[in-house]
Amino acid sequence: MTIALPARAKLNLDLEVIKRRDDGYHELRTTMQTIELHDLLVITRSDATELTVTGLELGNNDNSVLQAQQALERAVDRKLPARFHLHKRIPPGSGMGGASSDAASALRALKALYGPDLDPDLDLEPVAAEVGSDVPFFLRGGAAIVEGRGERVTPTPIPIKPIWFAIAWPGIELSTQAVYRAWDEVKGEGLRRAAEHVEPRLHEFSKKLGAGWRITGSGSAFFRQAGSEDEARTAIKGLDCWTAVSQAVA
Repeated sequence: MTIALPARAKLNLDLEVIKRRDDGYHELRTTMQTIELHDLLVITRSDATELTVTGLELGNNDNSVLQAQQALERAVDRKLPARFHLHKRIPPGSGMGGASSDAASALRALKALYGPDLDPDLDLEPVAAEVGSDVPFFLRGGAAIVEGRGERVTPTPIPIKPIWFAIAWPGIELSTQAVYRAWDEVKGEGLRRAAEHVEPRLHEFSKKLGAGWRITGSGSAFFRQAGSEDEARTAIKGLDCWTAVSQAVA
């Protein structure tokens, strides 16, 4: 049996960092929205675990798909071997949640593959929260208000009218941990100031983009909401960087 799942990217339509918590994480409130842009994860039940990756190059070998598999194995106290193929389309270190989305897709696929052998009441949310702060959101996707360190997810309705986004990524990978550490120094309502503190080139990049562009998550990608696909394509025309046009999805 083989399962293929899209691992959607997300945009943070707003984001407020409230405080640094005693456990080292940060309390936040953000509105997240999944979009059409996605990685593709293909999983086959196997006798031994194997991972292959194509598409955009990953910045490190500590892949979130294998982290998710290991977390689920600990939760069910048994091995869940599988052959994974991940095709990367979401730029790494961009703030669009590619690694977290990949992890959530791995959890969902493994539960489907091994479902008859697992507890029918198995709850993936605690496992997802162990893997990463954004992973619980990606179990469902769509639009949601996300609070705490990411564990409190409240789904919200998606407007009937299509929502389009222009996206620009400067080719700079940012460490989420480094940006949050910088926030402890520079503060700010969101994470843009902290991201620019970690990587000063982002300030110049945002100036070239012009008005109406916002950073997503901890960066380094920026997005601009558009009223139509044509408007979004016009917004990225002439930009000398990785760009995409994508639509909000449930």
